[in-house]
Amino acid sequence: MRIPTSLTLSLLGCAVALAQSSSRPTMAKICANCHTPAPQTLFGNWDTLALKNGSFQLKLDEATEVVRFDTAGLKVKSKEMGPTLDDTLKAIKKGHEVQVQFAEKDGQKVATMLLVKPPVSLSMEETITLEQVEKLVAQGPEKGNYLLVDCRPTPRFQEGNIPTAVNLPFPAFDKLVDKLPADKGKLIVYYCSGKTCNMSPGSLRKAQKLGYTNAKVFVDGMPGWYGKHAGVITSQSFKAVYLDKAMPAVVLDLRGKAAGQGALAGAVAVDPAKVAELLKAFPSAKLKPPVLVVDETGSAQAAGVADQIAKAGYAGVNVLEGGVKAWTAAGLPLVQGPLATKVTFVPKPRPGSIAAVEFTKLAEVAPAQRTVTILDVRNVDETKAGVIKGALQIPEPQLAGRLAEVPKGRKVLVHCSTGVRAEMAYHLLKEKGYDVAFLNNEIAILDTGEFIAE
Repeated sequence: MRIPTSLTLSLLGCAVALAQSSSRPTMAKICANCHTPAPQTLFGNWDTLALKNGSFQLKLDEATEVVRFDTAGLKVKSKEMGPTLDDTLKAIKKGHEVQVQFAEKDGQKVATMLLVKPPVSLSMEETITLEQVEKLVAQGPEKGNYLLVDCRPTPRFQEGNIPTAVNLPFPAFDKLVDKLPADKGKLIVYYCSGKTCNMSPGSLRKAQKLGYTNAKVFVDGMPGWYGKHAGVITSQSFKAVYLDKAMPAVVLDLRGKAAGQGALAGAVAVDPAKVAELLKAFPSAKLKPPVLVVDETGSAQAAGVADQIAKAGYAGVNVLEGGVKAWTAAGLPLVQGPLATKVTFVPKPRPGSIAAVEFTKLAEVAPAQRTVTILDVRNVDETKAGVIKGALQIPEPQLAGRLAEVPKGRKVLVHCSTGVRAEMAYHLLKEKGYDVAFLNNEIAILDTGEFIAE
């Protein structure tokens, strides 16, 4: 029997769509430690919210999902419920773990249920405070007679950890029981990624089943420590996390003249006695710059300087464990010559973004000579104040149904008013095969078509 060509193409199209859909991740790797995949459910980290468009964005490791919602059809479960749905959604912090149940509508995911991960529940006897952890770390494992365990996956541990901690990841707990102390009455303190993370409570339960009677959880975890103190990072870890991946970081060298004989690449010379003055010209804490403080040996002086910076509101400050001596002992290179004296930090751009300077250069060209398509995804009421000359106007919520209006033969530059909705449009267009970039900046457009992007 001969199958009609139209039916064959239809079936082939469905198969391709199904394959593309099934290849997309539905769960961040870290969520797999506590959850199993479920139909029409996403497990990931809260990223951005666009209330004007009724949409939010989730990060699933390197993948991004844009999810629609309407106030009548979305139910939210959160420990921090606001007076309105909008207030509740705005209270969710970037990076917070969430679970989203959704329905497919017109090829888009529409949220029906949003579960905001609640804090872990433990008895007071099973927890330990920041102040108690501070005292233990100050004493050290020998004098304090404790084992401090970081339960996070190794890549997270490599980004920085509480001083004196060892890494025994929760997913590998059963394979690492030989690393636990022989004395089952010894104090073991577990920590992970904060108040909602289940990895340290999970490790606690497993330790209790093995007969350990003095195991506790530092519930605030690494975020709680970073809020008041610096962490530590080894030379090899700094190389793996930052240098090998070309990730920007602020490196502060406290060694004075000795630094001129060899320092980490990009290091800035800092006088330990002038940290307050240094902070006046420091990059904004909103940029979340990773900071590494370096001296000869990773001394108490380096820790003191790092703590000052952490207490000024900078999360993710670390001391190089063992200092430059450990760096050179690991066979890692130093750069000769004078060090910079001013701290600068340029965050790594979000994937797919275009610099404001480059966007301006391309968008200022007259429409007839322009080599790109400018796509304005703001809502109709926003465009009444002004539109870039020659820009294509499609509100982001309508984009999926109006893709035929977006030409494929040239690069598409997407903008909104702040970059949030433009990024959502970027992900849709990229998935559909477009050559696309988005402006991740605020932009002001006059009724003359002139604009300022910054």
